[in-house]
Amino acid sequence: MSTVTNDLTILVIDENAIRASIIEEGLSEAGHLNVKVIHEMQGVARLIETMDPDVIIIDIENPNRDMMEHMFQLTRMISRPIAMFVDRSDTAAIEAAVDAGVSAYVVDGLKKERVKPILDMAVSRFNAFSRLQRELAEARNALEERKVIERAKGILMKMRGLSEEQAFALLRQTAMNEKKKLADIAQSVVTAAGMLL
Repeated sequence: MSTVTNDLTILVIDENAIRASIIEEGLSEAGHLNVKVIHEMQGVARLIETMDPDVIIIDIENPNRDMMEHMFQLTRMISRPIAMFVDRSDTAAIEAAVDAGVSAYVVDGLKKERVKPILDMAVSRFNAFSRLQRELAEARNALEERKVIERAKGILMKMRGLSEEQAFALLRQTAMNEKKKLADIAQSVVTAAGMLL
């Protein structure tokens, strides 16, 4: 498994300067030098957009519901690995964090020695989840393309009196002649048939 590189841009969001320095020290000892710490929640979305960090570490000592909801709205907007440290938590907060896309949610575990392994885990989990989302989207797309191709074959079989093999061969030949994807040709057939009916 690959380890996280040290040239990451890391944003630490922590209203408590002492706790933020623990995280910063842990990152520094792990060789991460491109770290920006902010202590204000105000304007954090704009800062994230400007800074474009690779990873975000959020430390909330005693999260209240409003603060957590604000953080989760923020995490839903950005597609980055996020590690979150909290002192106290409950099942609902953990579920909300996972739903919001937080990659690592650590309760009562803020120690500088733990920052790097947690950061590594957050990035790895984020990458694995992103890969699964991509694969799911590709599978859904392939299924949709397959459905369109099947519909186009059915239309050609009915309108031209072709066998299933002949209809598929015609679609494939047309796709090759026009240098287009088979699914695009099939969609054109389905669209044209819809206009004729």
